[in-house]
Amino acid sequence: MHLHILGICGTFMGGLAALAREAGHRVTGCDTGVYPPMSEQLQALGIDLIEGFGADQMALQPDVFVIGNVVKRGNPLMEAILDAGAAYTSGPQWLAEHVLQGRHVLAVAGTHGKTSTTSMLAWVLDSAGLQPGFLVGGVPQNFGISARLGAQKHFVIEADEYDTALFDKRSKFVHYRPRTAVLNYLEHDHADIFPDLASIETQFHHLVRTVPASGRLVVNARDDALARVLARGCWSEVQRFGTRREEPGGLCARGEPHAFDVLRGSLKLGRVDWTLLGEHNQMNALAAIGAAEHAGVPAEAACEALGRFENVRRRMELRGEAGGVYVYDDFAHHPTAMRTTLDGLRRKLGLDARILAVFEPRSNTMKLGTMKAQLPWALEEADAAFGLQGAYGWNVADTLAPLLADGIPVFTADTVDALVAHVAAFARPGDHVLCMSNGGFGGLHDRLLKALAVD
Repeated sequence: MHLHILGICGTFMGGLAALAREAGHRVTGCDTGVYPPMSEQLQALGIDLIEGFGADQMALQPDVFVIGNVVKRGNPLMEAILDAGAAYTSGPQWLAEHVLQGRHVLAVAGTHGKTSTTSMLAWVLDSAGLQPGFLVGGVPQNFGISARLGAQKHFVIEADEYDTALFDKRSKFVHYRPRTAVLNYLEHDHADIFPDLASIETQFHHLVRTVPASGRLVVNARDDALARVLARGCWSEVQRFGTRREEPGGLCARGEPHAFDVLRGSLKLGRVDWTLLGEHNQMNALAAIGAAEHAGVPAEAACEALGRFENVRRRMELRGEAGGVYVYDDFAHHPTAMRTTLDGLRRKLGLDARILAVFEPRSNTMKLGTMKAQLPWALEEADAAFGLQGAYGWNVADTLAPLLADGIPVFTADTVDALVAHVAAFARPGDHVLCMSNGGFGGLHDRLLKALAVD
């Protein structure tokens, strides 16, 4: 089968392309504005990429066009597909029919922690010899790839609540029909398609409806929104995590995020010693342990495997050091994730270290300004904040003004080059620069390292 994938450089669609190629299909695709790590992965697989969405791509005559949710009506290639009556489908639908059918699917859903938890779970199952397939919205360093078919029945997938395609406005994850489903943190996000948190809770309720009675829901016990989701109906076993120690059956942690015991109630199941930072990763670990257990992996073995987990690219990834300044790359883009990421770095470095937070409001939610009021709260652990100003309809400097009242310097710029100049001028040896964006950030990391080396 020849698949031509529209929007192939997105993390999901790029992973799907890798799976299709591994399964023996011919894969081509098109997109705009590509950036690592997905562009590198596709090139390594030898998948032909076409820049743009020109209607002339109809000449490829694939068996099916696979449409990513980045594609809208008015897209020249999409209009040509519709006019010709050519065969097309969505990525999640193709995946469900050609990869997931008949397998034990373990799906990881939630506003935060999906990529990290999915990677942890795949690694735990792999370490146990289960040879799972997986599709992750990033590149787990333990595997070096974002997707593979796997050799046995288990398949681990990052389950996104974003809509499926222009012709299917359901959340992607309703296509996956998991037997094990992780429900992590749930907040309002994707404001371009969800008007409020209640509308997202409805989509999660739909996901819960697809899990069989013999399945398992692994649920964050600290999240009120998820409690409301389960109150609307639950037909499967529930494993809660992040519970109080006195709660029988719940999974909880005792110790610091980098070294902790895993307990069920008061019973110790194992211990995790690893290099990851932050309470959010401790919670992600508990979720992965609870899900892996449903696939037959004992908690003690899961803990041991997590001790060898190397995280995902672009999750607090040290990109380099220049002039005594350390530059990190992180995918955090929602205010809660930004705050959690900063908190984790602060815990590691201590109160005396200087952390410079550099961010790009790139997601649709952030561009709309839906979460802008939370930005000062998200960045208050930083010693200085640097923001890229775009055509958002709101002013980044004005939004961050409350930080100035707390003595935290604020710098904004209209271009990446100007932002790099601000950071390079402010930074001094020993500083740690945390760059946060869900995109390529205009190559800011490499530009900044180059500027710091010159200075």
